Amino acid sequence: MPPVSTESVILRAHPYSETSKILRLLTREHGHLSVIARGARRPKSKYGAILDPFTIGRATFYLREGRDLHTLTDFDLIRTGRGLGLDLTRFGIAALLAEIVLRTGEGEPDPDLYDQVVSALSRLEKVSGEEVEAAGLTEGWALLAHLGYAPVTEYCIGCDRELDDAETVIFDHAAGGVRCEECVGPIRGARHPAGRALPPHARAALTLFLRGEIPSLERTAAHWALLSRFLTYHISEGHRLRSLEFLATVVGDDR
Repeated sequence: MPPVSTESVILRAHPYSETSKILRLLTREHGHLSVIARGARRPKSKYGAILDPFTIGRATFYLREGRDLHTLTDFDLIRTGRGLGLDLTRFGIAALLAEIVLRTGEGEPDPDLYDQVVSALSRLEKVSGEEVEAAGLTEGWALLAHLGYAPVTEYCIGCDRELDDAETVIFDHAAGGVRCEECVGPIRGARHPAGRALPPHARAALTLFLRGEIPSLERTAAHWALLSRFLTYHISEGHRLRSLEFLATVVGDDR
C-alpha cells in the first residue's frame, strides 16, 4: 500500500523506546490518528527537532485499515508551535484544545475542524498577553460549539422562554443550558443547587465565546471554572482534564 500525505498538526507527542516517538495527529483528510516516528529521538534524526506539540506540517505515513498505529515516513514542516511553548498560559490553552479534540473526535475526516484548530493555535500565538486568557476561553467554547456541545444561552431550557438581556440566570452544566429564575426558584449568590448563577454580563460573554468573538473581561477565574465544570461533565466522564489541572496552576480558577 502506498503512503498517504496530508496536512497535519501534532496534538501530542511522547517518547516510544529510546529512539522513537508516538504522535497524535489531527489531519485534514483522515481525522485524528496515531503514528510512530521511528528514529525521531536519535541525535541525527531526519526529523530534527520539529516533532513537537502544535507543529504543523505535511505528514506522510502508511495508513493501514484496522490498525490504531501507523508508520510515519516523512514530515515536511509548515509552521512550528514554539511560540506557544514560550508562554505557559498559551501552551496550557493549546493543550486544552488538543485534549478536547482527542476526547471528542471519532477519527472521522473533518476539514473544518482541522482549519479551526490550526487557526486557533495561530491566534493564540499572536494575541496580546492582556487578551490571552479571554482568547483561550473563546477558542475553547468555540471548539465545543463546532463539535456540537454548545450550551443554550439565549432561552430558558426549562420553559423555552427567550431571555431578556438583563436577566440573571442559572447555568445548568449537566442539562447544557441556562434556566430562568422562575424555573429554578430564587437565585441567591453565586451558587445554586441547579448550577451556577450567571449575571447578565457573564451570559453575554459566554454567548460571544460560543460565536468565536473575544469579549472584554476584567476577571477570568469564574469563566474558567464554568468551562471546567462543563468539560468535566460532558467529555471527561467526571474527571478533570489534565490540561485544565495545569491551567489552574497558571491562571487559577474559581471552583
